[in-house]
Amino acid sequence: MAADTADEFQKELVDLFVEEADEWLQNLHVALDELEQGPAPERHGELIEMMLTGVTNLGESAATINLRDIMDACIAAFPLIEVLKDPLKASSVQDFFALCRQLGHIHTALTRATGLSVQGGRSGLSLREFIRALQELEEHPSSNIPSGRNHIRNLIEQMEKQVQAGVERIDVTVIQDYLVRVAEAEESFLKTIDERIPEIFRMVNVLKAEGGEACSLKVALEASLQDVVRLREGAQQVNAGPAVLFFTGLQSLLTVVAQRRVHLAATRLESVKARLHVMGEAARQWVEHGRAQRAAIGQLLPVSHS
Repeated sequence: MAADTADEFQKELVDLFVEEADEWLQNLHVALDELEQGPAPERHGELIEMMLTGVTNLGESAATINLRDIMDACIAAFPLIEVLKDPLKASSVQDFFALCRQLGHIHTALTRATGLSVQGGRSGLSLREFIRALQELEEHPSSNIPSGRNHIRNLIEQMEKQVQAGVERIDVTVIQDYLVRVAEAEESFLKTIDERIPEIFRMVNVLKAEGGEACSLKVALEASLQDVVRLREGAQQVNAGPAVLFFTGLQSLLTVVAQRRVHLAATRLESVKARLHVMGEAARQWVEHGRAQRAAIGQLLPVSHS
């Protein structure tokens, strides 16, 4: 009886470990996906710490129930995470793939050691089925939008990477968290557009005013340069390529004007205002398309988890 009790207790420990390992592995894959998007340095550091903590917890838990292969696979992941640690150093595709592949090795070691497949509990969602549903959604005419906004394609690519790494099922909350994170970034970008572009318009009007005082022009230019930098950084955060190019160019133009005290022709200033207006409208349309795609993706998720 004592042996039966010990075996039952060990089984409970393994079951609990598999459940926890599922959550850690999902979080590790999500963090890696976000790292590949090139987040801001502060967020980059947070993601690296999350990955180091996740691998540490997973390895230590494996050690407590004598699952050596899993622990070794976790230890092997540390140097691969360290390679990605510096946010100012451009990491190669191979660096990201090596870490993704190592996460797959951890998953394989987990399955072999426990005889259980990481299922994601009751909220487990078949990755292959979800990818097929996304592909069908992508082929729908309403998904072919001209703005270049394609959450569906981005999500398909992320899910395919996880399949290649050996993951079969994913927690629904991981998808929901991804959609929420993207939504927050895009809405923040749109808010910055709505707040900063009118200020830049005012600066352009100051530049157009004849006989403007040098001091006033300098103050207006410095404020607008800060606004443009915020807009460029916001566009980078949400991968809005055309907006990044436009605000990078505008930043260069205003820098030249400020440093060399160059006077722009009225026609040039009107052109800047026109482009600002177009970019503001394009950003609103871009975010609106993103909302529509996120809503469509959300419809694919189980109702009980939405």
